[in-house]
Amino acid sequence: MQEIWTEKYRPRKLSDIVGQKDIVERLSSYVRSGNLPHLMFAGPAGTGKTTSALALAREMYGESWRDNFIELNASDERGIDVVRGKIKEFARTAPIGGAAFKIIFLDEADALTPDAQAALRRTMERYSRNCRFVLSCNYSSKIIDPIQSRCAIFRFRPLKGEDVKQCLLSVAEREGVKIDEEALEAIIHVGEGDMRKSINSLQVAATIGKEVTIEVVYQATGNARPDEVVDMVETALAGDFIGARSKLDEMMITYGLSGEDIIRQIHRSFYDLTIPDREKVRLIDRTGEIEFRIVEGSNERIQLEALLAYLALVGKD
Repeated sequence: MQEIWTEKYRPRKLSDIVGQKDIVERLSSYVRSGNLPHLMFAGPAGTGKTTSALALAREMYGESWRDNFIELNASDERGIDVVRGKIKEFARTAPIGGAAFKIIFLDEADALTPDAQAALRRTMERYSRNCRFVLSCNYSSKIIDPIQSRCAIFRFRPLKGEDVKQCLLSVAEREGVKIDEEALEAIIHVGEGDMRKSINSLQVAATIGKEVTIEVVYQATGNARPDEVVDMVETALAGDFIGARSKLDEMMITYGLSGEDIIRQIHRSFYDLTIPDREKVRLIDRTGEIEFRIVEGSNERIQLEALLAYLALVGKD
């Protein structure tokens, strides 16, 4: 399949965006009024920020939207020269086709350097008569306060499982892919509210065959099955360190997981354990310490086995 599904099925209208009802309603009111302030879209990846900006431009300008809309990825071009060059050059020219203003969309704006953000602040102020800025970022705290105060802030939340499920079923039906309920739930679990990741996971799984099963999903996405992770943790808590270590070996070989991947899945598995909340607090506290050690460069295999050893000792107590 040549075309990436996330682009092929990207919503073209604001009303087609799922899981962000409040945001869609607010943006639609701007379209109806024919005016809008500077905007900032903040939230996790794959929740519809870029799609919302593109859909907003299409509805605001109709067929001439490409003439009055420019998209720049700040993670590629993040220095002050971009603000002084490309952005200022586009902002100072008049809108085309009778439009009241142009839109400059800065994707991943939290990657802009502090100097570039300081220059952008002045540009936003100077050209606000004929230009509007839409900034997209994963972490709004990395955007300086003077820019945030100039923008209406929209906070996108991770998509609910039902919204992701509805979209995946629509894509699978139109692509002629058979997917069972277990596989669908597995993709939703792996996606963690990220629609782009979920659709890409479906695409990768579908390349193996036209019938997508739960085994295919976890192998295609490089994730261990949650029940296998829970089984390993419960084995360790039962005091069987050697048995838990064998299950760890099997997962790492079968799925090719890194230490950070496994530690994240172990963390999620704690909420499925039937142990007192006080014990879960102890386990999560130790897991956070082990994760920090791995990120800082410690040997991931030794750290994972140290975590299993701690679980075994806790289980015996």
